[in-house]
Amino acid sequence: MPVPTYDRFIEPILRYLYARADGAPAREVHDAAADALGLTDDDRAQLLPSGTQRVYKNRAGWAHDRLKRGGYSSSPKHGFWQLTAEGRAFAESNPHPLSAVQLQKVATDNLGVVLGAESDAVSGGPSEAVATASPDDRLEAAVAELRAAARTELLELLSQVSPKYFETIVLDVLHRIGYGASRSDLQRVGGSGDGGIDGIISLDRLGLEKVYVQAKRWQGSISRPEVQAFYGALAGQHASKGVFITTSTFTAQARDFAKSVERVVLVDGVQLADLMIDYEVGVALRPIRVPKLDSDYFEE
Repeated sequence: MPVPTYDRFIEPILRYLYARADGAPAREVHDAAADALGLTDDDRAQLLPSGTQRVYKNRAGWAHDRLKRGGYSSSPKHGFWQLTAEGRAFAESNPHPLSAVQLQKVATDNLGVVLGAESDAVSGGPSEAVATASPDDRLEAAVAELRAAARTELLELLSQVSPKYFETIVLDVLHRIGYGASRSDLQRVGGSGDGGIDGIISLDRLGLEKVYVQAKRWQGSISRPEVQAFYGALAGQHASKGVFITTSTFTAQARDFAKSVERVVLVDGVQLADLMIDYEVGVALRPIRVPKLDSDYFEE
């Protein structure tokens, strides 16, 4: 039988995670949802057209993405899913089975920014804007949604890697962007006594011009004092350029200070994730072949 659409995976995933307060590995949840939906071995063997992933795992992943967007679940570490307190309360207050309207609400809520339209949870059908969108519009919306999901997952992964490895990732991104003639021109120097400098980029072979980097894996917002300390570290190195990159955000005061000194660039977590997607650092981009008629070919 065809593998059910991703919204059908929402309920079995919700119930399975509710029964496991400490969460469970994603691969275990994939199979538990498949069991609940009665998928056969042949069903589970079905691959996406790209051949890169099994269909049921892909749809289970999207179902969990919707639960995360609604604030019902989280990924406290890579490949591990766990309901939030809100998710547990939702499961308790909505007994099995969820109605079609409830499933659609979970499946479509919080997608207005991506789709450009609000879901119609009351009627159970798609909004008029989505229903009447052209194929090109729907394709653009789908790509935007995929990008948003990838960005969210990247931010979760970046928050979980070690500070040392995060510094390496940052230098890899900067090299892909075009800094340094070779990867060896970007050196990680973070450690005790680093003076706030985690990496050094040589812009020329002789090392006459350098960019200094601070990579901070951070939970709260980076405030002005942290940026000022980095600026002071640059002065101590007699450096003219610095890049401060974080998994978090910068306060308005921190950004104002960076603008006032004109030699410090700030990159927050969302910007970093977008750069990783654009330059394929830890991300693989797959081409989409969209047919378009060549009208010139048919001119006699």
